[in-house]
Order: sequence, then C-alpha cells, then structure tokens
Amino acid sequence: MTRKTNNLSGPLAIARNSSAHWLLLACCLVLTAGSGFAQGASPSEETPQQDRVTRLFWQDRSDDSLKWADLIRTPDWQVQPAEVNQFPELDVKKQDLVQMDILDGVLLVGVRDQEDGAYQSGWIAVDTGVKEVPHGDHSDWNFVSAPAVRTSLLDKQQGNPAHLYLYDNALYLANDRKNGFTRFTTESLKKSDSCGQFYPGGGNHITMAVADDAVAYSAWIDGGGPNKGRVDVVNLRKPPADSLAYTFHLPTGVIHGATVNSGRVFFAPADGVCWTEVDVEADQSAESVKIHHIPLGKDKESGKPLRTGAFVNHRNWVLFTTGSADSSALCLLDAEAAEPEVVKLPIDVADGLSLVTPSVVRTRSAKRYAFLFQDRTEGDLTEKLTIVDLDPNRDRDFTDARVATTLDVGASQVEGHFGHHSVCFDPDGRFACLTNPGDGTIWVVSLKDLEVKAKLKVGGTPTAVSCIGGRAHH
Repeated sequence: MTRKTNNLSGPLAIARNSSAHWLLLACCLVLTAGSGFAQGASPSEETPQQDRVTRLFWQDRSDDSLKWADLIRTPDWQVQPAEVNQFPELDVKKQDLVQMDILDGVLLVGVRDQEDGAYQSGWIAVDTGVKEVPHGDHSDWNFVSAPAVRTSLLDKQQGNPAHLYLYDNALYLANDRKNGFTRFTTESLKKSDSCGQFYPGGGNHITMAVADDAVAYSAWIDGGGPNKGRVDVVNLRKPPADSLAYTFHLPTGVIHGATVNSGRVFFAPADGVCWTEVDVEADQSAESVKIHHIPLGKDKESGKPLRTGAFVNHRNWVLFTTGSADSSALCLLDAEAAEPEVVKLPIDVADGLSLVTPSVVRTRSAKRYAFLFQDRTEGDLTEKLTIVDLDPNRDRDFTDARVATTLDVGASQVEGHFGHHSVCFDPDGRFACLTNPGDGTIWVVSLKDLEVKAKLKVGGTPTAVSCIGGRAHH
C-alpha cells in the first residue's frame, strides 16, 4: 500500500495507525459491495441490478383473458405471466375484450359480444395491486398485492361497448346500443357494488370527448340519414334524465374519433378534421355552434378526402395519422393556435402496411417521442415501428418533428379492429413495452437509445397492453 500524508486527528487518526484501520476498511468494502454499484457509480440504466420496472397488463386474444406480470430487470430481463385472479371466463367465439385504461390503481376493460349486445357485454374492473405515492415532481410506487377483479357487470343490458376514454378524473365507457355512455369516477370504481352513472348521448358506434369534467360531446357513427354527422352535447352537472343539452351536425358523417385540447373539441368525420370551441356551460344551441373544417387532402388513387380515425394529445398538440402507402403521414395540430393548421410529417410506409394511431411519451431525459406501428394489411411484409422525435430542439414546438428511427418488429395478427400491436411506457420514462400478437412476445425498448433490450416470450396472442407503477423509491 502506498501511504499518503494526511492531517488526521481524533478517532480517524487512531484507526489509521492501528488494527482498527483494517477493520474500518473491511467494513467499507462490505458496504460498497452490498450496495450493488461499482465505486463512483449510481443507480442508472447502465447498472442493471434487480429492478422492478413496471407492472404489465395485456389482453390475450387466444383465450380472451387478461394476463399480468411484473417486468423485472436484472442482467437478464424477466416476466412471469399469470392470469388476473377471478377474471371471468369469456366465450372466445362470442366475446371480445375491447379498450382498457387505468384510473387511480383500477384497470377498467370493456367486453363486447358478437350478437350486438344480446349475449353478454359490459365491463370488468381490476384492482392492479399498485398504489401511487405522489411526491410533487415524481411518484413512488408500492406493489401491495397481486391483481384481482374488484367488480364486473356482464349481461344483455350493457349496449355492447367498444370505446373507453379517460378524461380528467373519470373513465367513460361508450354503450353503443344504448345510445349513451357510462361514467366511472375513482370513488365508484373502488366500490364493489358500483355500476357507474349512465348518460344518454351518441349512438351506434360512439366516440366522445369530455371537457373540464363538465360537458361531454358524444358522436354518432351514421354516414347518412337524420343522424349523419350528429354530435350530442351532454351537461354532466345535471341529472342524466335532463343532461342532453342540444345536438349539432358536422358537414360529414362517419365520425370515428373525438378529443378535447386547449378549450376546443376535435372530431374525425369522413372528411378531414372538424373542431369547435368547448361550450363548458352547455348553454349554446345547434344554431350558435361554429364548426371549423380542416381538410387533409385527397387520396391519390381513389380521389376521396383523407381522414383519420383517432386522436392522441400531448400538451397543446393533437396528433393523428392519415393516408396510406406513399401518402402516409403523422399529423400534428397546435390546438392553442388562433387558427389551427395541420403540420404533416411524411412517413415511409410500404404497400401492404398501414400506420396506426400514435402513442406519445415524455422520457426520463425530457425527450418527447411518438411511437407509430406500421401493421400489416396484406401480404407477408415485415412490420415496423417508426419512432418520431417530436421536439428535436426542446422548445415545445412540434413543427420541426422528424423521424428518429424505424425498427423491425414481430408480427401482428390483425382481424378487423383486433390483433394490432400495442405499446405502453413505464411511469419513470425509461422503457417502452410493446406486444407482438403474432409472435406471442413482449419486447422492451430503451427510451434512452431507442434500441430493443429484451424479447420476452409470454405465449398466446398478446394485444392491448397497459402498465402501472415504476420504481418503489427514487
């Protein structure tokens, strides 16, 4: 050992020149080794110790079950798939799991049947077993129990739901055949006997938007007849029987998307995008509503107007996809602008593939990405995941968005609305978890370098995926 001259006094000086010195060194070495980190290192993505990244929930279309697993990061990534306790056994030939989302530790998933709601449709509420502990600028997470069904309602009276929305502090399940929707709050989801609150509004295949937890815009899918382009405005502060305030009509029908952003509500009809100012008091009328139309261009082959099917929000930006093949694009719209205009980012998509609705994440390093799958519509092409850097210069203006990378992914298993790839992001913004329905796998992608870190076999046909929970302590 090379000695150095130090000006020590007190106990340290004694330890330096006695057998106690060696005992002190040994203790330090044991403590350093037990910490799991090399000297001078800190807990980070580059030092993977035993680490529960998040809790995953995914729909297995092979048997209409809901599976779950904790994603564990060690030198080897691990998942141990299990079925959610007390999840009802569905009829694979007659029923389908539809959209799902998580509110305050409870996952709500819709159930649709093949007999227009006359068999058994409705919803299932699952306690995720994960509790959030807010700490101002971040949250800690407690994994307190295995997931289990809290309550469910499956019968012939639920209107065959397809869409589920999370707005503010409530979930909204569209009861298509009842021409209305059910509102679930945190309080109602945690009651074992709660059925939510039903409101009339919208019809046939409902898409909807809700503003300020006060007014809902619920649309009709009709492409013709008296309900073509119809939107019902519902005052959520009134009793359901008196809540339908008024109705207005968009220029075109087949409305298949709606959202709210920056005091405006946006719709996705057959032609382009329509928007109007939010009527928070629900005191306007069909005559006073001013509808704005934003065209998206025309399809090069058919000559029909381009449209979209669904929106996603990030800050003041509304994102969606449009077009096919060489006209495919990610569209970005600033909802705060005096006159919102669409910014198109062309995406290279081969014939036989099609863009799906983007998913957006803000990473741990404050990068903002949009994930867009290119799912197979025909042929035997390798499917893709295009990742877009929404804000390269970090000024929160997405007009300079650019493609960061495009990755090959596993196979989908698309059948109508089902069997698409899906992605979720852990709350800490470190990783993306994506499903490959045709391969029975879940892949883990680092949000730091956008590279695939693990390919995990879970079996079955994993489709829609959600996650909750991150690091237990920061």
